[in-house]
This record gives sequence, structure tokens and C-alpha cells, in this order.
Amino acid sequence: MKISTTGSVKTSLLSPDTLKKSLNKHVLEIILIIIVVAMAFASSGFLTTDNLLNILRNMAMQGCIAFGMTMVIIAGEIDLSIGSTVAITGVIVGLVSGNLSSSGVMSMDAAVVVGIIASFLVAGLIGLFNGWILTKYKVPSFIITLAMLNVIYGIAAVLSKGFPVTTLPSWYNVFGAGEIFSIPIPAIILIVVFAVVLVIMNYTKFGRSVYAVGGNPESARLSGINVSRVKIICMVVVQLLSALSGILISSQVMSGSFNFGKGWEMIAISSVIIGGTSLFGGVGKVWGTFIGLIFLGVLINAMTLLNINEYVQYIVRGLLILVAVLITTIQLMKKRS
Repeated sequence: MKISTTGSVKTSLLSPDTLKKSLNKHVLEIILIIIVVAMAFASSGFLTTDNLLNILRNMAMQGCIAFGMTMVIIAGEIDLSIGSTVAITGVIVGLVSGNLSSSGVMSMDAAVVVGIIASFLVAGLIGLFNGWILTKYKVPSFIITLAMLNVIYGIAAVLSKGFPVTTLPSWYNVFGAGEIFSIPIPAIILIVVFAVVLVIMNYTKFGRSVYAVGGNPESARLSGINVSRVKIICMVVVQLLSALSGILISSQVMSGSFNFGKGWEMIAISSVIIGGTSLFGGVGKVWGTFIGLIFLGVLINAMTLLNINEYVQYIVRGLLILVAVLITTIQLMKKRS
């Protein structure tokens, strides 16, 4: 005598509770699909190859930072100074390139390479400093990085004397504006950064340590994890990715300016939160941040194509962050109850 379980399995898969959980889990993707379909009818230029590549290009620079920010937030911290690092990166590359080449020490081509290396070193030191203050003196990362945001912007303004730095070789433009097989190089770099961070967070011991530290620092410490080292590494990584974004934006416009990167910390944090990462730490996915980036990129592009006022766009983005935080908080409360 055979007992058929097919019907019960189908019933289980189609049960209201199962469907509700599935909808809650993929709500962002569902909304994204609705926006894409609606925009396909609202604007003939939305689903064109050029426009879709333009969305990728525009989200690439803030996106690289967002993946580093995902690590920081999962670890239970935050970094508000990344925008100023973007600014000082372009200024450093331009100044080093101009000064070394004009003094005859080396050619401009070699000088700009030195400038790129110097900018990464400075960004790494900023991350080390933020992490050291955070772990040594237990000062909240919000306060440390908020202060550093202003300090670094000020240094960038002083170094550049308030003017754009434009002493860069013509080939430098390839990083921010070049293409490979018609795909923007910034978009390719974004995918590479995404893949690397995804592997680190999902398949390495360090990634598991980041989740443990963000979930419960004391338990992580008792299990043998060096909590301070994990947090410092996360703070350094997000700064290095900010320097990468600074190089991309300065390459795209062929100059460095202390005005670059302003407000980028909000875009990066928005993508992370919208993607489901909890501000309380210990919960989040790199893939979710990628979906959050695409969501924001498509939304901003759609509002631009529909000629929606720029100030209204700020309101929409702010409300999205609030809704995303509420959804994440409610889901965490349900899991704990």
C-alpha cells in the first residue's frame, strides 16, 4: 500500500504562511520588478541598453563603498567619513602627480601611479585610526567618523586651496570613463568588488567572525575571536574601497576636488539598509546590498526620466530608508519573540 505525499507537499508550499514568508523575504525584489515593468511602459528610453549601462555606471562608485559598509554595519559599527575619503583621494592623486612631474623627479605617468598608491595608504591609515580610537577608547564609531568627516574634508580643502586639481595624464580617464566590450569599467570593478566581498563574508572564517562580532561581541570574544582586530579590519576595508571610488570619480572628471563624495555616505548606508542589513549588527547579506544598490539606481534613474523634482527625490529616498529600517526591525522582533 502506497502513501502519497505529493498533495501534502504542494499544500505546504502553497499555504498562506509559506506565501507570506516568501513575500516578506523577497519584498524588495518584488517592488523592483514592479518599478521596472511600470517604467518600461512610462518611458521608452528606460529599458534601452545605454540607459541600463548608465544605471550601472552611476551606481558603481557609491556601490563599491556600500559593500565595505555592509561589512562595517554587520560588525555593529558605522563609518560616516567615507565621503571625505573620496574627496581627499582625488586631491592626493592630482597633487602628487603634478608636484612630482613638475619637479622633474619622474614622468607624469609614473607620478600618477605613485599618487594612487599614496591615496590608498592614506585611506588605510584613516581606517586604522578610526578603528584604533573605536577599540582602544570605546568611543562610538558614529562620533569618531562624524568628526573625521569634517577633518578630512578640511584637509582636502586646504591641500587643494579650494580649487580643483587637474594635473593628471590623459590615460587616467580610462578608469572612470573607459569601457571593455561596451561595458563601463566602473561597472566591471563594481562586480569584482561585489564578488570578492561576497566570498569573504559567506565562505571565510573572517566573514563568520564579522557576523559573530556584530551579533554578540562578548560571546565572540569568549569563543576566541579577536573582536578589536575584526572591527579594525572592517574599518580599513571600507576606507580602501572609498579610495577606490575616489580614484574612479576623479578619473571620470579628470580632476580632484574637496567637494567630491559629499552625501555618498548616505547613499552607501541607504543601499545597505534597504538590502536588509540590520543597523544593530550581526544580520545582513552582501547580495542584499547589491539588490539595494540596483533598487536605488533604478529608482533614481526612473525619477530622473520622469522629471521628478530633485528635492522630491530626497524625500522618497528618506522614506525608503525609514521603511527599510522598520521592516528589518519588525522581522528581528518576530524572530526573537
